[in-house]
Amino acid sequence: MATKKQDIKKTASTTTPEKETEQKQKVNAAEKTAAKNAVSKKKATVSSADKKPSDEKTAAKKSKTVNTKAETKPTEEKATAPKKAADRLTPLKKDKTEKLEAPKKEKFEKLEAPQKNKVEKLEAPKKEKIAKLEAPKKEKVEKLEAPKKEKIEKLDAPKKAEKVVPEEGTKTPDEKPTKKKILFVASEAFPFAGTGGLGEVMGSLPRAVNDSGEYEASVILPLYGSFPEKRRKDLQFVCWTFIELSWRRQYCGLFKIVEGNTVYYFIDNEYYFKRDKLYGYGDDGERFAFFSKAVIDLIPRLGFKPDILHCNDWQSALVPIYYKLFYMYTYGFEGIKTVYTIHNIEYQGWFDRSTLGDVFGIPDHEFHSIEHFGAINLMKGAIDYADMVTTVSPTYAKEILTQEYAHTLDYDLNRNAHKLIGILNGVNTESYNPETSPSLFAHYSADDKAGKAVCKAELQKMLGLPVRADVPVISMITRLAAHKGLDIVRAAMTELLSRDIQFIMLGTGENDYEDYFRHLQDIYGNKLRAVIAFNTDLSHKIYSGSDIFLMPSRSEPCGLSQMMACRYGTIPVVRETGGLMDSIVDAYDGEIGNGYKFAKYEPRDLINAVDRALGLYNGFKNKWVGLVDRAMRTDFSWAASAKEYIAMYNELLKK
Repeated sequence: MATKKQDIKKTASTTTPEKETEQKQKVNAAEKTAAKNAVSKKKATVSSADKKPSDEKTAAKKSKTVNTKAETKPTEEKATAPKKAADRLTPLKKDKTEKLEAPKKEKFEKLEAPQKNKVEKLEAPKKEKIAKLEAPKKEKVEKLEAPKKEKIEKLDAPKKAEKVVPEEGTKTPDEKPTKKKILFVASEAFPFAGTGGLGEVMGSLPRAVNDSGEYEASVILPLYGSFPEKRRKDLQFVCWTFIELSWRRQYCGLFKIVEGNTVYYFIDNEYYFKRDKLYGYGDDGERFAFFSKAVIDLIPRLGFKPDILHCNDWQSALVPIYYKLFYMYTYGFEGIKTVYTIHNIEYQGWFDRSTLGDVFGIPDHEFHSIEHFGAINLMKGAIDYADMVTTVSPTYAKEILTQEYAHTLDYDLNRNAHKLIGILNGVNTESYNPETSPSLFAHYSADDKAGKAVCKAELQKMLGLPVRADVPVISMITRLAAHKGLDIVRAAMTELLSRDIQFIMLGTGENDYEDYFRHLQDIYGNKLRAVIAFNTDLSHKIYSGSDIFLMPSRSEPCGLSQMMACRYGTIPVVRETGGLMDSIVDAYDGEIGNGYKFAKYEPRDLINAVDRALGLYNGFKNKWVGLVDRAMRTDFSWAASAKEYIAMYNELLKK
């Protein structure tokens, strides 16, 4: 370009002005053409880099179009071309930068590595030292926590064992639901220890509850010196511990026996319980305070936690009291319900106030819990503290709300009437069964009563009475005490013995009544026999050999004798009170019922009731046989009573 310009200038110096103008125009045109060609080459290069080889023809066409447009829009082309080039060059810059930085990073890491190793070596001893110092602390914590974890696992085990409801469509193996546990607490239970009705109940009710399958019942009582010697080999040792009560710390052993479907637990302490009798000692309060405290303290050692503690009479009245005062918020004891049963409200557990702390271990500020007329009354405390209070018949539950029958506890019982119910006791149908009883002279049943006549004749012969099948035999088996109706019996006896009857008395009690019946035997030797003794075998013989059974009690919470008499086909004559009212239905003319009743507690009413029975026996033999049949078929089984107790337990556990 420069040479051409120089040539042109040389020629221009020799040319005319016109020619010089033409030459300038040619030069300008040549410069423009050269610029256009340069732009088109640049665009072609850009388009060929962006396009694939398959698009080369299209790119050529576009380049031509670009060349044509370049003349009109040169500034636009200059602006877009650098942007596309920059986009294309950005990845290349990044790659180049990374390649340049990589050696630097490697060099830096190599320089830092020794320093890191040095720091780690310096820190390692410190960490080891800290770990060694912490290890004993961790072991100590683990040792302290281990018993707690074991205890929690044991308590949680029943919950884990509970049946999980499967989802619909899934099948699981059959699992038995966990039964609720009941622990009966009593001072006696047949056949291991007993003096009366309580022992009969504790020997039968727990078994009937277990037979139902809804609950698992067991019994706990003292291990008395009178425990049957033949059964001692069956005692299984469970554990031993010390029981702390007030200032005393006494040994306590725990044994058990499996009797049928029921486990019986026995609390052993020879100082308190190895004695000739069950009750009647000056330290009875201390003895049964120890028993009650031991029952609760031994719960963790039983192998199960009872859902219900069912306590009976004043001897175990301290169990609900101690539980509410000292245990109900203690870990492992929470959530237990208590039931207290009054078998006879006359025996309440009265003690002087001075024994509160020394004997019973109850602080002074809790005296009001068991205070009654300025003294200690254990039954009153149990009525207040128990979750449910029961008695042994519906009628007795009503009677003890009145002053006549409550023996000063009417106010407290009315205050707790919302949790008071009465359930009629049953009778052991296996022990009192005329078909199998080993004590009877002959066996018989409701379908075949022939053996009853044999039993009557043999009883008359054994007791030295005239053997007469036609004469009605009237009997009483009772404790010789006034409330058993013996005062009106004494008033009516002369007139009764004027009838053609034979009378048999079996029992012990107040000296006055013992002497009275011995005197009657001396006077009426051919009509009356008085056996002043407690004789179970003879009682079965009298039940089976008698025709009429007399039970004129002034107060009778439940009574079992009238039920036993019915089992043996002996017709009861009873007063309308307590369980006698609930268990016997008056026969009236002999077409209904299972016995005879009278209401007023007077000798004349007693005589009239006996005369009605004698009239049916002597004048209407067919009706009398029907009456005997109905009496023998009356359901006095514990199964019927257990159903009502189970309904009560179910309701209690819902609260």
